Amino acid sequence: MERERCMMRSLLSPATKLSRMEDARRQTQKQLQIIDRQITRRITAILPQIARRQSGYRRGKAPDGRTLLERYRANLAGLTAERQLEVDALSRRLARQEAAIAALRDRLSLSGAYPHTNREA
Repeated sequence: MERERCMMRSLLSPATKLSRMEDARRQTQKQLQIIDRQITRRITAILPQIARRQSGYRRGKAPDGRTLLERYRANLAGLTAERQLEVDALSRRLARQEAAIAALRDRLSLSGAYPHTNREA
């Protein structure tokens, strides 16, 4: 089975390989963006709870905005830390994919087979 898969990969044209690699890179980028949006959504949802804890005017003292900011940052750090392993793994995968795409593009342009390969990332 593995041998057949390797043979199929070698039969693919370089342009097809490049296209598939770029699709995989876009998927990885999309996964990272989804995680970022999820963290943003969660911190936005808990922001009213954080602000509600802030004491109002007591004995003529104005509420301290720094404590709200500190609580916001602490909650954001906690939410980010929960997903950090996943983000790190996806970031490493993305770096490997980008390096592989760049190497394939260089090989294709050096061989002269596909000088028209675009260098957009």
